[in-house]
Amino acid sequence: MTTAAAHSALLSEYRELEQQLADPAVHADQHTARRLGRRYAELTPVINTITALDSARADLGAARELADEDASFAEESRQLAERVDTLEAELAELLAPRDPDDAKDIILEVKAGEGGEESALFAGDLLRMYLRYADRRGFATEILSATESELGGYTSVTVGVKARGNPAPPDGVWARLKYEGGVHRVQRVPVTESQGRIHTSAAGVFVAPEAEDVDVTVDPNELRIDVFRSSGPGGQSVNTTDSAVRITHLPTGIVVSCQNEKSQLQNKEQALRILRSRLLVAAREEAEAAQADARRSQVRTVDRSERVRTYNFPENRIADHRVGYKAYNLDAVLDGDLDAVLDALESADRAQRLAAAGGEGTDG
Repeated sequence: MTTAAAHSALLSEYRELEQQLADPAVHADQHTARRLGRRYAELTPVINTITALDSARADLGAARELADEDASFAEESRQLAERVDTLEAELAELLAPRDPDDAKDIILEVKAGEGGEESALFAGDLLRMYLRYADRRGFATEILSATESELGGYTSVTVGVKARGNPAPPDGVWARLKYEGGVHRVQRVPVTESQGRIHTSAAGVFVAPEAEDVDVTVDPNELRIDVFRSSGPGGQSVNTTDSAVRITHLPTGIVVSCQNEKSQLQNKEQALRILRSRLLVAAREEAEAAQADARRSQVRTVDRSERVRTYNFPENRIADHRVGYKAYNLDAVLDGDLDAVLDALESADRAQRLAAAGGEGTDG
C-alpha cells in the first residue's frame, strides 16, 4: 500500500468512527463505546497531522511556482519546506509501532518480599507513590485487595488504575506505568532498627493491562472458588462471615484472593477482574515466547539481586538499572513525581521498537 493510500485508509476509518460515535445506540454498550473512543483518540492527532502536512505540501508547491517568477517568494518557500519536514517527522513518530495496550487501564500489585516488616512498609511507600502519581495524571484509583502488616505497611496490595475519558495511547495508564513491573529495592534505616544501621529490603511490583471481556474468556468450569473469613494484621478476624473469596484457575494454577469488600459477591467480582488481567498477560507472554519476541519481561520473584530500581534514602537517590537513570530527588519521586524516570524508560523502549521495526522491514 502506498503512503497516500495508507493515509486515505486512516481518514476513512476516522470518519467511520465519527459516525459510529455519533450514534446513541453505540453508547448503550460501554465496552464498544470505550473501544471505539480509544481508537478515535489514537487517530485524531494522526489525522490532524496528515491534514496539516497535505496543506503545507500544497502551499509549498504553489510558493515554489511563484518563486520562479518572483524572488520574494523564495523565503516563504524555505519556511514551508521546513514546516513540511517537521510535519513529516511528527507523522512518522505518530505512526511508529506502539504497544497495542498503551491506552488500556491497569491492575497493579505490590508485594512485600525480603526484609520482613520493613519490606511491608516499603510496599506501602510504593503504593502511596503510585496513588499520588495517578492523582497528578488525573487517573482514578481503586484498592481491589489489600493485606496490611502489623506496622501499617502491606504484605500485598492490588489497585486498579483507570484513565478518565479516552486518552490517546501515549497518555494511557498502561503507556505510563507498564515499566514499573519488577523488583524495587530500598536502602534505609528501618523504623525497627535500634542501632541506626542501613538495611536493604525489596518489594515486587506486577503490572498488567486490565482485560476486557473480549480479551479473555474465563470458563466457570475451570475455576475453584473457596470462601473464607476475612482477617486483618496478625491474623485477627475483621469479619464474622465467610465473605473473602479465593479463586484458583485450574489450567494455569493462578490464584487470586480478595477480602476487602463486605460481600462475597463483590469480592468474587474483584477477584475475577484481577484473574482476567493475569490470564491476559500469561496468554500474551506465551504467544510472544513462541514468536521469539524480545519484549521486556517483568521480574516474578522478589529477590534483591533481580532489582529494576533502587531507592536510597540516605543519599535521596533513585536509580533505574535498566536504562542507567539516576537522580537525587527521591523525596519528590515518592511523592508521585515519577514522570522523569518513566520518560527515560519510555524513550529507551521506543528506540528499541523503532530499531526492531527497521530491522524487520515492517511496521509490526
